[in-house]
Amino acid sequence: MERKTIESHDAVRDYAVLVGLRSPVLGSDSADEESLAELAALVETAGGESVGVILQGRDKPDPHSFIGEGKVEEVKGMVEQEKATMVIFDNDLSPSQIRVLTELLGVQVIDRSGLILDIFAQRAKTKEGCLQVELAQYQYLLPRLVGMWTHLERQAGTSGKGPIGSKGPGETQLETDRRHIHRKIDKLKDELQEVRRVRATQRQRRQKNEIPVVAIVGYTNAGKSTLLNTITGAGIPANNRLFDTLDTTTRLLTVSDTLDVVISDTVGFIRKLPHQLVEAFKATLEELEYADLLLHVIDASNPQWREQAQIVDDLIRELKADHIPCIRVYNKSDLAFSAQREKEADAVSVSALTGEGIDELMRAIDRKLDKGTRRVTLHLPYDKTGLLDVLYREAKVESVSYEATVDVLAVCNPRQLGQLKDYIEGWVEPKEEWE
Repeated sequence: MERKTIESHDAVRDYAVLVGLRSPVLGSDSADEESLAELAALVETAGGESVGVILQGRDKPDPHSFIGEGKVEEVKGMVEQEKATMVIFDNDLSPSQIRVLTELLGVQVIDRSGLILDIFAQRAKTKEGCLQVELAQYQYLLPRLVGMWTHLERQAGTSGKGPIGSKGPGETQLETDRRHIHRKIDKLKDELQEVRRVRATQRQRRQKNEIPVVAIVGYTNAGKSTLLNTITGAGIPANNRLFDTLDTTTRLLTVSDTLDVVISDTVGFIRKLPHQLVEAFKATLEELEYADLLLHVIDASNPQWREQAQIVDDLIRELKADHIPCIRVYNKSDLAFSAQREKEADAVSVSALTGEGIDELMRAIDRKLDKGTRRVTLHLPYDKTGLLDVLYREAKVESVSYEATVDVLAVCNPRQLGQLKDYIEGWVEPKEEWE
C-alpha cells in the first residue's frame, strides 16, 4: 500500500493495521466492511494512517487471542510487511486479550474504544470537555488494571507464601492504583457536577429571557459545525475529521425579525460508541433535554445515511429527548441527489458549504418556534410609563421616543400583547381558529 508523503509539521503519528471480527455472538459489536471503513476514518482523525485491513469471520471469538492463532500470524505478517507501528481492533477487547495480542504481534494493540478516547483527549478544549474525557479514560482504564499488573502478581505468587496473586507488590500496587483511580473518578464527577450547576444557572437566565434553544445533532462528520458557521458566522473549526466538536458550542442567532434563538452544536454521534463515553458525555448532551427544537443534520451524500440517522434517533430516544420537535436537515445537497429521498413534512435540504437552502431552513425554524410573537408600536400615556419597565424586563424593546406619548417599538409575546392591546397601534383582535 503506497503511503502518502506528509510534511514534517503534519507527521503521521502511527501506521496501523486494522482488524475486525465478524461473529454472530458479538451482536452490535460485530465488525463489517462499513465499520472498518469508519475505523479507518477515525485513525486518520487521530493523526494516524491505516496501511492494511483484515476482516475475520468466526462463529465466536477466541477467548485467548480473540481472532485465533492462525489469523494472528496473518496480522503479524502484514504488520512486518507494512512496517506498521500498531494494530487497532474494530471490536472491544478484554484486558487479557490486549496483553496476549501485544505480546504475539510485537506492536501496540488497542481497541475501538481506546482509539475514540485518544481522539477525544486530543480534541477536548474547554474545562468541561477535558473533565469528561478524563473521567471516561479512568472508567475505561479501571477494568484493565488487572491485566497490567499480572506480571507482578506472578512474581508475588512464586514466593511460596500463599495463592498466586494474593500477596506481594503486585497486589499492593494494584490495590493502590485502584484506590487512586476510584478517588480520581469521584473527584471528576464532583467537578462535572459543579460545571453542570453553573450551566443550569446560565440556562435559567436564558429561559427567563424566553429565548428558545435550538440544538444541532447528527452523526459525526455530517456537517454540523459547518452549518453552525454558515448560519451564525461562528468560527468553529469545520474540518473533514470525525469528532471535531467535543464541547457544546453556543451562539445567539437571529432567525427572523421577531425571533432570536440560542443555537448549540453538540458532539457527533457514532455507532458502537463506548458506554463510558455515553455516560461521560451526558453533560454535553444534557443540553438536548432543555432544547425547544432539534436540528438533525444528515449527510445526504453518504450511502449509509439511513443507518446513521437511525443511530442518532436511537441515541436521542436513549437521552429521553424524543419528545422535542425536530427538523431533519439533509446537508451536502450539492453532492447528493435529493430524488433518492422520500418527501418528509419536516425536512429541509441545504448545503452548509454553499449556503443553498439556508433561507428555507430559517423559515422552517421560525414556523416551528412561532409562539405568536409580534413586533408592535405602543403609544404609552405618560402616566403609564411604569409599563416601560415591564417591557424592558419581559419583552424585547428596540426603540423608545418621547413624543406626545411614549412611543415604544418592541417584540412582544401573546401574553404581553393581550395586556398592552389598548396601547398598540392598529391593534386587531386575533381571530380564533374556528372563526
